[in-house]
Amino acid sequence: MASSAEVTKLALVAGEVSGDLLASRLMAGLKPRLPGVAFSGIGGPRMLEQGLVSDVPMDTLTVRGLLPVLLRYRELKGIQNRLRDRLLAERPAAFIGADYPGFNLGLEEQLRVAGIPTLHFVGPQIWAWRGGRIRKIQRAVSHMLVIFPFEEEIYRKAGVPVTYIGHPLAETIPLVPDVAAARRQLGLPENARVVTVMPGSRMSEIKYLTEPYVRTVKLLAVRDPSVRFIAPMAGERQKAYFMELVAKAGLQDVPLQLVDGESHACIAAADAVLAASGTATLEVALYKKPMVIAYKVLQAEWLLIRNMGYLPWIGLPNILARDFVVPEFLQHAATPEALADAVWFQLTDENNRVRLQERFTEMHHSLLRDSARESARAVLEVIGKA
Repeated sequence: MASSAEVTKLALVAGEVSGDLLASRLMAGLKPRLPGVAFSGIGGPRMLEQGLVSDVPMDTLTVRGLLPVLLRYRELKGIQNRLRDRLLAERPAAFIGADYPGFNLGLEEQLRVAGIPTLHFVGPQIWAWRGGRIRKIQRAVSHMLVIFPFEEEIYRKAGVPVTYIGHPLAETIPLVPDVAAARRQLGLPENARVVTVMPGSRMSEIKYLTEPYVRTVKLLAVRDPSVRFIAPMAGERQKAYFMELVAKAGLQDVPLQLVDGESHACIAAADAVLAASGTATLEVALYKKPMVIAYKVLQAEWLLIRNMGYLPWIGLPNILARDFVVPEFLQHAATPEALADAVWFQLTDENNRVRLQERFTEMHHSLLRDSARESARAVLEVIGKA
């Protein structure tokens, strides 16, 4: 057992499910290389499994959108300040922010000024919007860990030390998914046409996407009653809210099977996917599935953000391909009729299916690295224990 003198303290914060996954892999990569490491901060179940002592439940931080963040600003700022004060007193060897830039960059800036090295895991999408944030990153971050290959050049030009570590999802998702096994797992017929509907894990996503998605399913079921529709639910809270919205819209009779968790099995089993914008779109691409992307938010928020983007795409597969390889429907364009037509094309056009499989296989190879090893190596270099 390591003595107290040999313990290396590292602090980490993740605010969402994707950050919890990324940080947990980093922690797993560090533990065999850094005996006696002690992790503290804020994280979810995967980070807790790796030994994190979390100050508050990660769900406390999980909030999406400009307006919801503003409404909870004082609460979130209080959590940030209490964590900052504890870390300034304990002086960890480094702080690692896993995504969640609105919270983590502000904390990292304060810690770095006080002499604590800071790493940020997953570069904020400055290439998509809010490019001015690079100046804050220059002040706040000792070393960036990025998961997309094109990001390295952006940070190098800005003078920010950076390491491309690959995307962890490219390691966990097989290059050739086992469709038959996924369908057996979910109790689906092997030869059925299957559409997977993914309304998101955040409550705000579910709020704005549930009704148009379920109405889309209703239209598609009329076109072909033999199609099977499934929807993975991120948790009991999300499932209850989804069912409440379906009931309010009077759509309980729509043939949509809800699945507890198992989002990867639901994607693997699909012939086509209707997905909310976000990490789920990359998961679908790595499973080589045709998809349609939709994005809806509160109208006031849409008016704020619609002119702030730099790219014509919002879906990660399209951003990585620098092309509209799959269709996107934003805000008012995300009608059930438009979504149903687009999903039907993705479901039935074989040439499109073959083309997408080729593009997504190339994308998968470009993102494939040993991310746990590469990220751990970068952390060890920053804290002088390489």
